[in-house]
Amino acid sequence: MILVIGATGNVGGQVVTELLDLGVSVRALTRDPARAALPGAAEVVRGDFSVPESLREALHGVEAVFLLWPLPTTEVAPKIMKLIAEHARRVVFLSSGAVRDDIAEQTDMIGRWHAEVEQAIKDSGVEWTMLRPHGFATNIRRWLPQLQAGDVVRGAYGEAAMTLLHERDIAAVAARALTRDGLSGRDLVLTGPEPLTQVEQVRTIGEVVGRPLRWEEIPVETARQEMLAWQPAELVDLVLDGYAQMVSFPGPGTTTVEEVTGRPARTFREWVADHAADFR
Repeated sequence: MILVIGATGNVGGQVVTELLDLGVSVRALTRDPARAALPGAAEVVRGDFSVPESLREALHGVEAVFLLWPLPTTEVAPKIMKLIAEHARRVVFLSSGAVRDDIAEQTDMIGRWHAEVEQAIKDSGVEWTMLRPHGFATNIRRWLPQLQAGDVVRGAYGEAAMTLLHERDIAAVAARALTRDGLSGRDLVLTGPEPLTQVEQVRTIGEVVGRPLRWEEIPVETARQEMLAWQPAELVDLVLDGYAQMVSFPGPGTTTVEEVTGRPARTFREWVADHAADFR
């Protein structure tokens, strides 16, 4: 039995499907089972990370856990991991490519937050695999309000190039790390197969769905003010600084997806085709 924590998210839902396809028994944790749109073969159970003891029943009989940390803080991570370690022998954590191993202390909020959970997992004594994905293709949905209003995407750093990942590829790697030996104790850096600029991403969406889409460059400060309407300032500045760097230094590329799953990572064009209805 494998417990999937974060089962109703973009990646977690795909992990459930991947595991079921492998013939594995899956238990999916959610705060509201009645609203969880998950495959009928999955056992859906209630649990809330803000109440650690509520996880105890869900962990009964579990051998491995897929963990997507659902809280905005990490204070209870040691307590949660102690509870998980009482039941499961293996944890696969959806961490972040922002975590750096070459520095003693993480320098940004995303890397710091994920590194704290990683450390709690390691301290618990379970077998572990850290998935460290870079850009998520699904984050392109941030453009949907603009695309619903017209054919122009406005933003800063249109020439920033990144290697966007299909959530199905992240899930496929996770499923194998949960069910196979040989991947424990590893930090798996995951990326898509090719760097694409934001301009190219907009163009690709238009080509796939048959719309004359185009990118419109706007001043960085204008983009910052628009982003502040829905994100904290520290995160906005982190994202924009990252885009600025990726103009000259595109996001990294790895072959980890293919090495683990035996098939190349899906392209951004494939991701758009799988989600075309969102952009029409």
